[in-house]
Amino acid sequence: MDAKKNTALLGIAFIVLLALSYAENLFFFGILTDVLQNQYLAVGMLFLHNILVVSLILLGMTFYVNLVVLNFFKREKHPDVVLTHPRSFALIFACMVVFLSILRGATLINGGVNLETLPLILLISAPVGIIEGYGIYLTIKKTLNRTISMKGLVYIYGVFFVASLMEVGFINLLTLVAT
Repeated sequence: MDAKKNTALLGIAFIVLLALSYAENLFFFGILTDVLQNQYLAVGMLFLHNILVVSLILLGMTFYVNLVVLNFFKREKHPDVVLTHPRSFALIFACMVVFLSILRGATLINGGVNLETLPLILLISAPVGIIEGYGIYLTIKKTLNRTISMKGLVYIYGVFFVASLMEVGFINLLTLVAT
């Protein structure tokens, strides 16, 4: 298949999966309190949710790399700045995603972001956020470097499985402490 057609199909798949992930996100956060009652189901659901997110990031970054490599950004001054500095971009992007994820979780718990409790929420979420951020960082860095492999993908998914286990453990610990 032609490289430009392949890139167009990647873009269409990315848009379709982005819309589906929005629906999944609404469903996931709608049933989250019920899911957390069963620890095994909670680990499975959080793992599946994280895998969907990281797979969507992988697909989006692959689409972007193909756009840059095929010179779709001819008029841009520095179209390949992300590809020439993948570690920096991956670090910034991972931190941004983790911070926004923590804020999203804080709004679910409190009904809004309370600036007084935000430092405590950030502190409690830090261990899981660091592991998930590491997984996102690896995904982006390997995709932008075009070195992603099945072995690397399995490792990344393993990182997110550990994060899911830790997240359910922290939620159970917080529930025990709060009661």
